[in-house]
Amino acid sequence: MLNRVILMGRITQDLDLRTTAGGQSVLTFNIAVDRNFVKQGEERQADFITCVAWRQQAEFINRYFSKGRLIAIEGNLRSRTYDDKNGTKHYVTEVYVDQVSFTGERAQQSNGDYSYQSRNNDQPQYRNDSPKQEQPAYREPDNKPISIGGLDDFEEILSDDGVPF
Repeated sequence: MLNRVILMGRITQDLDLRTTAGGQSVLTFNIAVDRNFVKQGEERQADFITCVAWRQQAEFINRYFSKGRLIAIEGNLRSRTYDDKNGTKHYVTEVYVDQVSFTGERAQQSNGDYSYQSRNNDQPQYRNDSPKQEQPAYREPDNKPISIGGLDDFEEILSDDGVPF
């Protein structure tokens, strides 16, 4: 059996990270996913989908995303029922989040800066108006640059002989 869901949409409300009695982080939020078609003379429709993230995924989403931000998620569908205080049975279908991805969308601030917005403001800032500076792409935990190597490390292949594909 296969139960996989991949969605990209905008977060519809302020995020509220909660902790269970057992100390597990949980985040329940909705995303608005636009439908692919628009009927002539009508506005684009969207589906509002409830998503649930646990532990590190919940903390990651709460830290780097906020209301209105575009998010890509992968997970699986789960259905459950519950009875409210009046005895009415409710059916709920939710996406349990396994993976989260940035969509490449960056928020532009009024001064022309671009940044991936962290709710804790500790994410590096990316500027579009500053001169290009050579900076290493990766750093070790002690903040030492890792040598990636330059283009001189590559060998030009002049024929297709010996290429496995």
